[in-house]
Amino acid sequence: MKIIIPVNEDKGTVCVSFGRTPLFLMVDLETKEREFIVNPAADAAGGAGTKAAQLIVDKKADAVLTPRCGQNAAIVLDAAEIKIYKTTSEDVEKEIEKFNQGKLEILSEIHEGFHNHGFSK
Repeated sequence: MKIIIPVNEDKGTVCVSFGRTPLFLMVDLETKEREFIVNPAADAAGGAGTKAAQLIVDKKADAVLTPRCGQNAAIVLDAAEIKIYKTTSEDVEKEIEKFNQGKLEILSEIHEGFHNHGFSK
């Protein structure tokens, strides 16, 4: 199983912005392989969440661990049958451990996204 987590540039904390995260950490839970992936959507003028979600689909992830996710990104992930789990702290290692222990819940609060709210980076 492959999980992906949006991470800050320090590579140890969970990024609160899914679509505009600078990096994703992909972890293969079977092989223990880890890969940091630069998010090409981080500086996108619009549609960052959708572009980031497509990257995750292309990487063939099984699950995403994130504190929040926009509606458009969630639609892309859902269509690919990628589950979205809600992180509850900013510590990447603790979140991976909680996922392995079955202690993370499915993210149920999907927001509209910032595209309709004048959000800009």
